[in-house]
Amino acid sequence: MNEIYEFIKACGTYYLATVENGQPRVRPFGTINLFDGKLYIQTGKCKNVSKQIQKTPCVELCCMKDGEWLRLAGELVRDDRREPKADMLEHYPDLKNMYSPDDDNTEVLYFKNATATISSFTGAPRIVKF
Repeated sequence: MNEIYEFIKACGTYYLATVENGQPRVRPFGTINLFDGKLYIQTGKCKNVSKQIQKTPCVELCCMKDGEWLRLAGELVRDDRREPKADMLEHYPDLKNMYSPDDDNTEVLYFKNATATISSFTGAPRIVKF
């Protein structure tokens, strides 16, 4: 999982795909964090992406760097504990002007039953499950 975290972190921006009424929805994200042995992302509960994830937790993200791309498919699980929210915001201090670990909007979610595939045009894909 550390390799997957490092790859996504190095990309800076990744694209998260969700589903809404059978229609795919894709948007850029930038938060990624390891906490308690799990890979987390962050958003706001008031956003459509949060509502889509709660209704259909199966998502996929994609990012690319140095001629390789990573696709990570899995289920996102909301973690309402204060500790992972606070840890995420410590890693992304710029978000502290919009989010707080104690507000009702900050949401962190971790990947469950995840499969990451790292591919390139020149090599065989590598698969990591966690």
